[in-house]
Amino acid sequence: MFGKWKYEIANKAPVFIAFRSATKKSVQYDDVPEYKGRLTLLENYTLSISNARIGDEKRFVCMLVTEDNVFEEPTIVKVFKQPSQPTLVNQATILETEQLKMLGECISKEGYPEGNLTWYKNAIVLKPVEGAVVINEQTNVDKASGLYTVISSLEYMPTKEDKNALFSCTMTYYGPTGRETIRSESAVFDVHYPTEEVRIQVVSQRNTIKEGDNITLRCLGNGNPPPEEFLFYIPGELEPIKGSSIHILSDVRRNASGEYRCSLIDKSLSDSTLITIHYLDLSLIPSGTVTKQIGEALPVSCTVSSSRNATLFWLKDNTRMRSSPSFSNLHYKDAGNYICETTLQEVEGLKKRQTLTLIVEGKPQIKMSKRTSSDGTFKTISCTVEGYPKPAVQWTATGIGTLTNKAKETKYIDGKFSSKIMIAPEDNVTLTCTAENQLERVVTSMNVSAINIPESDEPDERNNDHRENVNDQAKLIVGIVVGLLLAALVAGVAYWLYMKKSKDVNGESEKEAAQNIQNLPRTASKHVDKDLGNLEENKKLEENNHKSEA
Repeated sequence: MFGKWKYEIANKAPVFIAFRSATKKSVQYDDVPEYKGRLTLLENYTLSISNARIGDEKRFVCMLVTEDNVFEEPTIVKVFKQPSQPTLVNQATILETEQLKMLGECISKEGYPEGNLTWYKNAIVLKPVEGAVVINEQTNVDKASGLYTVISSLEYMPTKEDKNALFSCTMTYYGPTGRETIRSESAVFDVHYPTEEVRIQVVSQRNTIKEGDNITLRCLGNGNPPPEEFLFYIPGELEPIKGSSIHILSDVRRNASGEYRCSLIDKSLSDSTLITIHYLDLSLIPSGTVTKQIGEALPVSCTVSSSRNATLFWLKDNTRMRSSPSFSNLHYKDAGNYICETTLQEVEGLKKRQTLTLIVEGKPQIKMSKRTSSDGTFKTISCTVEGYPKPAVQWTATGIGTLTNKAKETKYIDGKFSSKIMIAPEDNVTLTCTAENQLERVVTSMNVSAINIPESDEPDERNNDHRENVNDQAKLIVGIVVGLLLAALVAGVAYWLYMKKSKDVNGESEKEAAQNIQNLPRTASKHVDKDLGNLEENKKLEENNHKSEA
């Protein structure tokens, strides 16, 4: 017929709050101030309460009335309010070892039902320890709302290991689904403790120190706050130097090697370290620019003095040498720029070098040679010159004058070069090669036959930069072989003619003729191997001149 809702409170009369008739389809709400405007009763007798409050935590009873009976069924409503995230307040500025001090308070507001606060250090629960960890908690209730505010204070005696410890607290409360936890932000406290150890450090970009470097010494104490002043004990200084934690030595020398020490101002604690200043000395005798004559001796020594074993090597004209230079008999090729260099491989940037610029001087020396071209149209006259400074070469010819502008020179290497001219003289001429430098003037001449007069070649002088002309050599060998074959052929023809005219000659004459024939190739060979020097050329030139006069 109708349904009604009421709530019950212990030791008090029930309070009806809502009524609904099944026949009239009407709803009535009782005049209960705390539920005014917050109730809704549906047709199926479902009761809704909006804007829940702590006071709604009661025993509610649903009562349904029929023509025959009255039915009642109760339900208990529980109300929850999540508290605020706990925060750390009234935090200590510093903590000191061996002192119990208020670290701070953890507070969580407006929760229901009442929750519990727990302290943590580095995520580990802090439990009370007499004289070291003291925790006090209190709960306040807002009379108007019925909500709880929980405050927990922590007194703590730190150790130096707590310097970077993370302190926090959590609020544990119950909600509709069960137990819940909210954690505060973590806090780090400045823990002060005395210095128990002093350390000295050498601050350097390299592992080793060499002469000329700067040394930065740093003295550290493990207290908090760390000491700001120290005493530095420097080798060679009679009294310690008072200063901050950093002391700088500039442009150190080898005599600065030794023990370096620093201590607290009261000298109660100290530390020391050994420092080695690496050095490298190089002595080259002689050094700089040295001028010597060819053939002379030049003793050279390069010595090293260093803090550790050093590596020594030589360079000549920027090319590494296999061994140290030794000059017992100087040649032009010995001239050049020599560098003696040494390094300490264990010490970065420590190397030394000294230079020797060797100049080998010599008076000009001349060797002349000539060669006829393969086709016989011209002759090449060479004047090979040695000397330093480089000699200037001039060419002259009898009846012609200067030929210097027609000469071509090879590269000047190791004090040697060649000057060559090509001529096709119609008459016999005498060529003169003149070489001159600051030391001397040398003149050499050579007689050259006219182009139409055969004469023997003289081999070219060779230097280190010019290889022997293999083609000309082959041609010479072929010419000799052909000459021998022609001589043998002529001898054979002569023998045949002789035999034809001398058929009546006795056996002894035949034997003698045969012996002469056998000797002909040897004579030709001797002629080919004969020395064809300037004496023979002069003889030929005189014979040719007599023929011309005739």
